[in-house]
Amino acid sequence: MPQKIRVLIVDDSASVRQTLAHILESDPDIEVMGVASDPFVAARRIQEEIPDVITLDVEMPRMDGITFLRKLMAQRPIPVVMCSSLTEAGSETLMQAMEAGAVDIILKSKIGAADSLADDAMRVREVVKAASKARLGNLRSIRSVSAPAPISPTAKLTADAMLPPPTGRAMAKTTEMVVCVGASTGGTEALREFLEALPANAPGTVIVQHMPEKFTAAFAKRLNTLCEVEVKEAEDGDPVLRGHVLIAPGDKHMLLERQGARYQVSLRDGPLVSRHRPSVDVLFRSAARSAGSNAMGIIMTGMGDDGARGMLEMHQAGAYTVAQDEASCVVFGMPKEAIARGGVDRILPLDVIAREVLITQSRF
Repeated sequence: MPQKIRVLIVDDSASVRQTLAHILESDPDIEVMGVASDPFVAARRIQEEIPDVITLDVEMPRMDGITFLRKLMAQRPIPVVMCSSLTEAGSETLMQAMEAGAVDIILKSKIGAADSLADDAMRVREVVKAASKARLGNLRSIRSVSAPAPISPTAKLTADAMLPPPTGRAMAKTTEMVVCVGASTGGTEALREFLEALPANAPGTVIVQHMPEKFTAAFAKRLNTLCEVEVKEAEDGDPVLRGHVLIAPGDKHMLLERQGARYQVSLRDGPLVSRHRPSVDVLFRSAARSAGSNAMGIIMTGMGDDGARGMLEMHQAGAYTVAQDEASCVVFGMPKEAIARGGVDRILPLDVIAREVLITQSRF
């Protein structure tokens, strides 16, 4: 019988500790091995028993969570999922936590809310399961690797409902191409490395990164300070332009649409698709319908199989498709599934994907 994933919950709020414990222990594969009200109590607990995953609050008495995270990663790396409401305000907390070595972040402010408990609980459990498989040496600072999560039986039905399948009519290739990228766990660092390598005249790029609501604006703003291309959180109707990158906002699906000779994005609500909103499958399927052979699809590190089906449709519509290789992935789940379904033309290390984009652009 497989050993359960042992989780240590670190939060100064007793109600949050109780709610998180309830959410996690409702999964038969997870066991809450203990709780701690601050980092000092957590440190003593870790001396007694090493957890597989830590959920860690940001703002706590005596020592803040990010300081504790940095100390932990320097002395005894353990996969950590940050649990905070501070990031909802769009501060730099997200980037500080990811740069310090957090595997992922969940919004504490929504945990237990009646109208979103089901979605939040599922995400909390998925993130913890992903973190439990972490290989922390595969990030620039500290990175993680996680196993794919199963997809609910209704996932494909909701994907079909969001967007009909491609018509099969090939679209004539134009002089412009559009790059569609999907990523999940570990993707914040992978995307930064990829986008930093693109020149200012790179093809227009649209990205779905699995990330909670409110985080994507801060993420895009941070990337915009580091990259030659202009990066922003997408707004409904934004054009896809050369030298510009649009990142799907958390909790909104993003679709690629063609308007005459140009592309633009459309943002929609709708059900979770492949357990996510935004969903990579939704973006990729829309690219297959709207861009065909004018598109390039890239699937990067991430848990689960979101994007695998959509990438196959892009491939069948004539798009050029690339998957990040296992050696450079934080999580090989999403690329692995796309490869298994036959939708990938090339498998490449992360550090050469940007160059492949430019080579492909030169053929248009």
